[in-house]
Amino acid sequence: MRTPGPVPVVVGVNGTSSGLAAARLGAREAAARGQPLRILHVFSWPGNRTFEDAPDWATARHEAGLIVARAVETASRTAPGVHVEGLLADGLPVRELLRQSRAAELIVLGDDDLTMSPRLPVDSVLVQTVARARCPVVVARGVRPPAGPLLAAVDGSPSSMLALRVAAAEACRRKVAVEVVHVVDSPAALAAGQRLLESTLAAVPELRGARSRLLVGEVAPILVRASRRARMMIVGPRGIGGGSLLGAVAQQLLHRCACPTVFVHGTPAGHRVPAGTVPSAGALMS
Repeated sequence: MRTPGPVPVVVGVNGTSSGLAAARLGAREAAARGQPLRILHVFSWPGNRTFEDAPDWATARHEAGLIVARAVETASRTAPGVHVEGLLADGLPVRELLRQSRAAELIVLGDDDLTMSPRLPVDSVLVQTVARARCPVVVARGVRPPAGPLLAAVDGSPSSMLALRVAAAEACRRKVAVEVVHVVDSPAALAAGQRLLESTLAAVPELRGARSRLLVGEVAPILVRASRRARMMIVGPRGIGGGSLLGAVAQQLLHRCACPTVFVHGTPAGHRVPAGTVPSAGALMS
């Protein structure tokens, strides 16, 4: 249930093409929700500032303002009916994004061409925000509007139900199909996996009739392959043990997923937590 008042979709931009892709996706998400859009760039001046730095400081901050202006223009063209505001904040990007996540519908970030990197940069703004945000974080992929079904990955943990409920709400909002996927590691686990899928879907009446798929193999590579034909993937960021902020499977999905990916933390600001769910990240098998 939503409490009254507008709750923004917040897009973090950094002057890259992936940031503009995030602005386009954020504009579409804000339009779908009937919420305002906030374009955020966080300006951090490296090192210690002195009087001699003043001219460069002014130039750098002006260029930071242009990053916001370009992203606002891009978002406004993408969704002309959405109210878009630009915000240039001073400070540390991760700290500001986490602060914004306390009162946001969504945080939307670009993928910063992660698939071109051999490793996931665990200290990056993107990874830290995905792991620690207080609301769902959407990672934009590509430049075209997405197509295909919504893909929700489940593992049977209580917290994974939250990600599935978000998938149900998104399917209703978008009027598109949901495909619920569970991956088991061997054929011997197929019967138990099928029971898990059936009980999971039964617990979310909104998904009655949704297609479910039971797959066998290594979890992350299978989900990455499935993402190539999905409109969006919706998952939880932690492993089933909950011992780390970003589980092993979630890390691989963040690194390699082919479609926009929603990492579900708690509930968006302005929503009440449904009975029987928990305000924490949904889990994936790790």
